[in-house]
Amino acid sequence: MVDVSQHELVPEHTVLEEETLEEVLTEYDIDRTDLPKIKRNDPALPDDAAVGNVIKIVRDSRTTDQAVVYRLVVE
Repeated sequence: MVDVSQHELVPEHTVLEEETLEEVLTEYDIDRTDLPKIKRNDPALPDDAAVGNVIKIVRDSRTTDQAVVYRLVVE
C-alpha cells in the first residue's frame, strides 16, 4: 500500500504542541473550535494525530514562499 503522507505533493503536516497552540490562538484571537476542520481518517495526517489535536500544515506558495494553515482534527 502507498503511504500518501510521504508523497511529494502532500504538504508537511505536524501536530502542534499545546504551548505553541496557545500562542497561535492568542495571535488570531480565536478558540480552537473556530479553526477549519480535518477528519481523523485523512491519509495525510501523521499517525500520532488524535481527535482534538491541531495540525500545522506548511504549503508552498507562489506569493509568500510558504503558507501556514491550521486545522482541528475531528472524528
